Amino acid sequence: MANEFADNKNIMILDHPLIQHKITRLRDKNTGTAEFRKLVNEIAMLMGYEALRDLELTDIDVETPIEKCKSPVIAGRKQAIIPILRAGLGMTDGILALLPTAKVGHIGMYRDEETHIPHSYYCKLPDPISERSIIVTDPMLATGGSAVDAIRFIKDRGGRKIKFMCIIAAPEGLRTLAEAHPDVNIYVGHLDRELNENAYICPGLGDAGDRIFGTK
Repeated sequence: MANEFADNKNIMILDHPLIQHKITRLRDKNTGTAEFRKLVNEIAMLMGYEALRDLELTDIDVETPIEKCKSPVIAGRKQAIIPILRAGLGMTDGILALLPTAKVGHIGMYRDEETHIPHSYYCKLPDPISERSIIVTDPMLATGGSAVDAIRFIKDRGGRKIKFMCIIAAPEGLRTLAEAHPDVNIYVGHLDRELNENAYICPGLGDAGDRIFGTK
């Protein structure tokens, strides 16, 4: 399945052994809420390491115990993390561990259980969003509708430098997102087989929001 997207340089399907191992533990129906939440956080941090490879650096003067030298630091402090509520919140702390100065916005989306069409109910972004490098998070990319709309909301408000990060994706959703926003870099922990008739990812891991927050 990954071969379908192999030529798209904006899609990165991550194959790191630690990410794959932790995703397998996420899939297990016997994994409890506390462990599930911890795993999502850890996976987000590992994925963030890959997604942030292009951070710009600048040299500053540093005095070591031995001598003075030039040493690189991240240039600027204008990053933003925007989780799609509510499940996207589970990935936020993992990325904040890497970028503690990043601002956090929120976009609220829910899916109609009959039509599977996403609807928005909340949007609060760091200001000015146009000056920030943005990571949008959602553990699951199923139909792609929520991600497409969330990124459109951000663009409508001036956001331009956008990345999207998900733990599990269905080919249908990945295809939809890549076609709707060809300028967005997409980072995927694992590409699953397909969507079922209820638009759930198979084999998937169930409802990520319910499993993160312990709700049904």
